[in-house]
Amino acid sequence: MSSTKGTLSAGRPSVKAGDKRKAATLASLSDEQPKKRVNFELSADQHAKLKVYAARQGKTVKELLTEYIRGLPEE
Repeated sequence: MSSTKGTLSAGRPSVKAGDKRKAATLASLSDEQPKKRVNFELSADQHAKLKVYAARQGKTVKELLTEYIRGLPEE
């Protein structure tokens, strides 16, 4: 039995180097575009108003804002 002391590496142990390249290739073939995170501050009153409005529409805040942005005109 050989010792592997000092040969640990970061990442998932079940993923080999070749598998990482394959996963990247498969991800690049998907129809999804890269995502960007949007972060901004609202007053507590504005946040509550937005959450109540979204709930009354039966949607999450994310769904509500995403639909709004999709409806913006292309320029």
